[in-house]
Amino acid sequence: MDMDKEEILKIIKERWKIIVLVVTVLGILIGLILFLNFSRATNIKQNEPLVITSQSTSTKNLKKKLEESSSLPATEPEKIVVDVKGAVKNPKVYTVSANLRVNDVVQMAGGFTDEADQKSINLAEKLKDGQVIYVATIAEKVQSVISSSNSDNSLGTSKSPSTSTGKININTADLSQLQSLSGIGQKKAQDIIDYRTQNGPFKSIEDLGNVSGFGEKSLDKIKDSITVDK
Repeated sequence: MDMDKEEILKIIKERWKIIVLVVTVLGILIGLILFLNFSRATNIKQNEPLVITSQSTSTKNLKKKLEESSSLPATEPEKIVVDVKGAVKNPKVYTVSANLRVNDVVQMAGGFTDEADQKSINLAEKLKDGQVIYVATIAEKVQSVISSSNSDNSLGTSKSPSTSTGKININTADLSQLQSLSGIGQKKAQDIIDYRTQNGPFKSIEDLGNVSGFGEKSLDKIKDSITVDK
C-alpha cells in the first residue's frame, strides 16, 4: 500500500506539468462555454425590444390604413336633376349631387345677374330631384323668402308663397304650385315658367292667354285662383 502511494506521488512529480496543462485547458474550455452562453442570452434580451417595437409599428400602420379605408365613401353620391331659371347668368337644367344646396347650383349657373332679387330664394335649401329654382328679378317685386319664413317654417326656394288672399302668384310660383291649379299639368306649368323667363313677369292675368295652350276656357278655370301682384 505504501508502495502504491509512493509510485503515485512519483508519477505526479514526473508528470505534474502535463496534469496542470490538462486542468488549465479544461478550465479555459469551461470558461469559454460559460462566456458564450452568457453572451447569447444577453443578445436575445437586447433584441427583444426591437421585435416588440417593430410589431407595434406594424400594428399602428395597419390600424391607420383600416381607418382610412373605412372613411372612404362606399358609393358615389346620388345624382339629381334641377332646373335653374330666372335671373342667373346661365339658366338651364343641371345634373348635380343630391347633397348640394341651392347656393351651389346657383354658382354653377354663373351666379346672379345684376337684376336678380337674391331675397327671393333660400340659398341654404337642400336640392331635390326635379326641383325648379327660379330667381326673380327686382322688378318682379316678389315676396321675400326671408319674411315668408318668419310666418312659415317651410323653406321658400323656388316656392314663393301665395298672397294673403290665398291666390297663386303666376310670376313667382314654381312648377308644383302651378300644377295645383285646375287643369294645369306639368307641361302647361312649365310653359308658364318658360314664358315669364323669356318675356318678363305677367302684367295682368289676361297675359296668360299669350302662353301656348291657354285659351279662354283654360283661363276662366283658374283666373279666380291666380294673381300677378304680391
